[in-house]
Parts: sequence; structure tokens; C-alpha cells
Amino acid sequence: MPALAYPTLTAAADAFAAGEVSAAALTESCLARIAAQDGAINAVIRLDAEAARSRATALDAARARGEPLGPLAGVPMLHKDMYYREGHVSTCGSSIRGMFVPPVTATVLSRLDAAGAIDCGTLNMSEFAQNGTGHNAHFGDCRNPWNTDYCTGGSSSGPGAAVAAGFAYASLGSDTGGSIRLPATMCGVTGLKPTQTRVPRTGVMPLSFSCDNVGPLTRTARDAARFMKVIAGADGLDPTCAREAVPDYEAALTGDLRGRRIVVVETTFMEDIDAPVMAAFEAALLVLAARGATITRMALPLMRAINAGMAVLSRVESATIHANWMRERPGDYAPHLSARIYGGFAIPGAIYNEALAMRGPLLRAFVGACLTDADLVASPTMPIRVPTRAETDSDADPANWPRMLAVSTNTRPFNYLGLPVVSVPCGFDDRGLPVGLQLAARPFAEARVLAAADAFQRDTDWHLRRPDVV
Repeated sequence: MPALAYPTLTAAADAFAAGEVSAAALTESCLARIAAQDGAINAVIRLDAEAARSRATALDAARARGEPLGPLAGVPMLHKDMYYREGHVSTCGSSIRGMFVPPVTATVLSRLDAAGAIDCGTLNMSEFAQNGTGHNAHFGDCRNPWNTDYCTGGSSSGPGAAVAAGFAYASLGSDTGGSIRLPATMCGVTGLKPTQTRVPRTGVMPLSFSCDNVGPLTRTARDAARFMKVIAGADGLDPTCAREAVPDYEAALTGDLRGRRIVVVETTFMEDIDAPVMAAFEAALLVLAARGATITRMALPLMRAINAGMAVLSRVESATIHANWMRERPGDYAPHLSARIYGGFAIPGAIYNEALAMRGPLLRAFVGACLTDADLVASPTMPIRVPTRAETDSDADPANWPRMLAVSTNTRPFNYLGLPVVSVPCGFDDRGLPVGLQLAARPFAEARVLAAADAFQRDTDWHLRRPDVV
């Protein structure tokens, strides 16, 4: 087994189940790395070290007694600080909720507990999950382990950095416009946005009723598959959660892409791509083709309407959620965030209702055009190289606003469409920062995107590379 901080989630869980490593040892390894490196990275908001040690001790004792072990038993994790745990502060990356103690525990945290995971605390994030770069005026920016001058991606900045830096084997993120996939890309890890409604959102701070998703950031597609099996599925406390049966995602990872058809949509997804990103993406397509996939390309004019609908839904719904705080505590929001929220108040109800009404027809049109004669849609996760924190700080300089928005050009459409989509590392740019490959499929086809991602990772080692900081 590799150094304790760096086996994959599945390797760590399997080693614990086999008696090859203790939960205490896995936990101490992560805690030691946090102590040594988080001063530079600023990923952790709350560290529950003693609770984690106590949980690890209890799991070691349970294993010694021969008790049944869950599929994630013994594995230390930290999660984005918007997943409520009863009795613990959940800041949501804001000063407004700096002392908020929720009365409930998020369903996904309860499911991870039942699976034997060890919760070590909470992680930094963009304020109220509304920033694609990871800036945070209240807790300080989370910094990229590959180069701390650069963005981690947001809004799940802490999860991306923590998994990359070995602070945790996996982390819950959230994705409303790319907030799992962007940190996964910028930090060089694997991030899965499931189908809309696939995972319950009970006990999770909302951003957009129509576009919020719960999902994992992990080291590998196999890790994400095991994690998803635990957290997905109907929840009686969340009436919006789908009742679709949850498959064995891990069993679908065969490595075989023969007969799979992958389409590259040139419209939106392949426009204004930085040269190092394009080179890494084209090389990734060759790897998938060598595994048996057929690659085709197409234009799709309806992408303009999809992007417009996404902008309307996310802005109006965010403004609705924050309306009271914006009236009572407007000064407690970072300028870039209040600017986005204020814009939502100006959108007429008729335009919002039109964006809702067109969502189904546009989904059917997209699937009909792209996923009738193909199985997957591939694109760079992000069209530009990982930017620096300085060049995307729109609070310091409003001229940085376009670059801040550009990071999520390729991720936002899939939130409006509600489709499952994964981002995996596929190379590095000319500055030594990671590049991501994005793969999407039909609704509830998480197994398909994970199988393709896993096949890609069998023939590449980008996901195994580690930043110098660790």
C-alpha cells in the first residue's frame, strides 16, 4: 500500500476491511498533513480532530470484534462547509452564517456515517457557493496546492484542494454551475456532478432550487463510483429527490469502450480554447479512441438558448433565497456576490417562467441531437488555463469580471440540462497547472460517464500525480 495519505479512497477502504491498516493510522496521516500544509493552502474551516480520532478508534474496535463494516469504513473525509451537521456551526463560507448551528444533519452526511466514513470537519468554499474561482473575502481564499498563486476553482474550493493535497480521501462538493467540476479541474482530481435529483439535498444550503447538485470530489473515477453508491437514492425528507433505483456503479467499470460513441459539440464548448487546454483535450480523445470509442464532432446552435436559460434560473433563484439578507445585511456580502444577486432582482417573472418552461424542451432537443446517435459528450472542463487568483479577483478590479466568468463557460450548460457529467485530469498546461476532461451522458447515466472516466484513467496517470506542496 502507498504512503497512507495517498492511496485512493477504494484502496484505503479495502485495506481497512482486510485488516491491513487501522482507521487510526489513516486518520493520523490526514491530520498530520493538514497540520503541516493547511497554513499554505487554507482549505480547512473547522477541524474536528478529536471527534475523528474517537470515530477511528471505535471503527478499529468494531473491526476487531468482527462486526459488519460499511463500504467506506475507516476512510477520513472533510466536506464543504454547507453540509449541515446538527449541533455544529455551518458557515456556508459567509459572515452572515458565521454562527449558524443547524438543527438537522444532511442526509448525505448521515449516509456516509452509516457507511463507516470518518468526518474530520469542514472545508473552505466560495461565499454562499457563488463563485467559480474560489475567492472568499471572509475566510480568505483557498489556494491551489499546485501553485498557491492560482485559483482552486469554486465554489467547492476546499474540497478540491483538500483531496489534491491529501487532507482527505474524498469530499462532498456541490455543483450549481460547475462548482464540483471546476475545483476538480484546477486541482487535478476527479469530480462528479450527478443527474439533477439523483442525490438528496436535505440539510444542504441551497443556491438555486433548479440547478443545485450534490456530488463527490475524489482521486479516481472508481472512488467516485463507490461514493455515489452510498449517497445516491430517494430520501423521504427531500420530495425533489428521484426514486430511480441506484445501480452498482463500481461494477460498471469494465474498462471497455468498444462501441461507445463520443460526440464533441463545437458550439460553446470548443470556442476560445487556450492552446495548452486544446492540446490536452485532443490527446485525451486519442486515449478514449484507443480504448474503442468512436469520436465525432458537431455544431449545435441551441447552446445559446441553453446558456441563456441557465443564467436566468441561477440568478433569479439565488436572489429569491437571499432576498431577506440582501435587505437586512447587504454590507455583509462581497461586492462580486451582491452584484450577481442584485441582477436577479431585475429579471422579470415572465422571463424566469420562460426559462423554466423551456428547460424540458431544450433537454429533449440536446439529447436528441447529441445523445441519440452517441453515448457521451466530451469537452474540456474549462476553456482557459487555470487563472491566477489576482487576475480573477473582480472585487479588487472589476475588469477581471470576464475572466472570472469564463472559467465556467463549459460547465454551466449541464446544470440547466440536469445531465450527469464528470471531470477528470487529462494533462497539464504550460505553467504546470492541471487540465480537465469533461464527459456527460443521458439522465441517470452516471455509470456510463464513470465507466468512460475509469477507462481513461486506466491508460493515463494524470490523476496519480501530486503537487509539490505534498
